[in-house]
Amino acid sequence: MTDTRDEQGSAVIEFITLGMLLLLPVAYLVLILGRVQAATFAANGAAREATRSYVTAANSGEGQVRAAASAELALQDQGFGSEEGELQIVCSRALCLTPGERVRAEVRVTADFPWLPAGLAETLRAHVVVTASQVETVDRFRAP
Repeated sequence: MTDTRDEQGSAVIEFITLGMLLLLPVAYLVLILGRVQAATFAANGAAREATRSYVTAANSGEGQVRAAASAELALQDQGFGSEEGELQIVCSRALCLTPGERVRAEVRVTADFPWLPAGLAETLRAHVVVTASQVETVDRFRAP
């Protein structure tokens, strides 16, 4: 004698349950990777624009202001605030804007993982730090 039970609909419930258990971690991983990629774009763009702004300035003070403003705009373009990025201008000589001098901008961006409570994120150290640097040469034919 065969046992004929009515099992209609149980496969759909199992499929949805298992699908959600597998889909949610994959979707979160995609969000994290997107945030890290945005941090990479932000760091590269900020370093590039900061050096370009710095080497075209009239003096070092103006160069620092212009570089900081350019880096902040590049960070905001990718959804990062100025507190999430750090800019440092490095020169090998005391006078950075000497003709032929190489100016390097180093940018460090911290990308936090989305949707984590602050206490848990700090405990797990749930962030990725992305760094980028760019070197530009001050125009050799610039008036000293």
